[in-house]
Amino acid sequence: MTPDLILPYDGVQPDFASRPVWCGRGSTVIGAARIGAQAWIGDEAVIRADGQSVTLGDRFWLGHRSTVHIATLVRGTQVGDRVTVGRNSVVHACTVGSDVVIEDDVVILDGAEIGDGAVIEAGSTVFPRAQLPGGHAYAGSPARPRQPVSPEDVAERAERLRERMGDGPALPPAGEPPEVDESVFVARTATLRGRVSLGAGSSVLFCCDLNAEVGPIVIGADTNIQDNTVIRTRGDGVVIGRDTTIAHNVRIADSRIGARALIGIGAAIAPGTLIADDVMLAAGATTDPGQILEAGYLWGGRPARILAPLDAEKRATMIRIVEGYCRHGRDYRVAQEALA
Repeated sequence: MTPDLILPYDGVQPDFASRPVWCGRGSTVIGAARIGAQAWIGDEAVIRADGQSVTLGDRFWLGHRSTVHIATLVRGTQVGDRVTVGRNSVVHACTVGSDVVIEDDVVILDGAEIGDGAVIEAGSTVFPRAQLPGGHAYAGSPARPRQPVSPEDVAERAERLRERMGDGPALPPAGEPPEVDESVFVARTATLRGRVSLGAGSSVLFCCDLNAEVGPIVIGADTNIQDNTVIRTRGDGVVIGRDTTIAHNVRIADSRIGARALIGIGAAIAPGTLIADDVMLAAGATTDPGQILEAGYLWGGRPARILAPLDAEKRATMIRIVEGYCRHGRDYRVAQEALA
């Protein structure tokens, strides 16, 4: 059994120690990823090593709609043996020890280090460069120690998490891909339904789900929608401006997002939200229905609040990400066409 989609990156193909035990529908593995023996890769799960390596130990279990990624040209991801990741979680440019349980809706950010035998509880965010020693359960945003856990506790939690994921979620039927400009990239494992408009140079990456069967979804030029992001309209629709980044595993309801914005990993945008141009929303943040996020600030928290003005360094980072994803889109379009 192999993933639904395997793509090289910069000429490097993924390396599997042995054939995975299971690969779900839409499962995607890309680039310089080494995956240990007896892996289990869920529906719409993504492992993407495009610019740095991903190394996953034996008996790695990646839940439905979860994402493993790197910080391009900066930092890879290393994961030990017997690690279980739940649904809709992101393991990003970090180091995870062995015998670790990462529950549903968790975000682990760049440079974090998780020790052997740790549990990251559902809904938690592990902040950049955090060091979480093993032998404890962590919860919250930022994730903090909640209680000690024994190896037996960790093994039991892993087993319960795997049992809940075994059958997989009900997945939507794939729609016909929209007609797009030749500069646009739409991943083969993405699902687009209804009135979706994609601006020139934009990209919709692996296992995204864009449902515009009620209101339209309009995405601006050179905007990137990253892996496992879900956009669903129930009313007026979603409009996203140009040169904007929507990171991995974001959830977006009917809203407006301006130009040159960055919506961080695992964020959730409530109905009626208005996000102005030049806004950075931190990973794991949420908005309240009808909330307005003013231009020129870093916002974060649950619900989001102003954390700091956007300085020159953050603005430069946002520009670099957009430029990088324009290149990714071109590269992936060529690699995907070569499979046809």
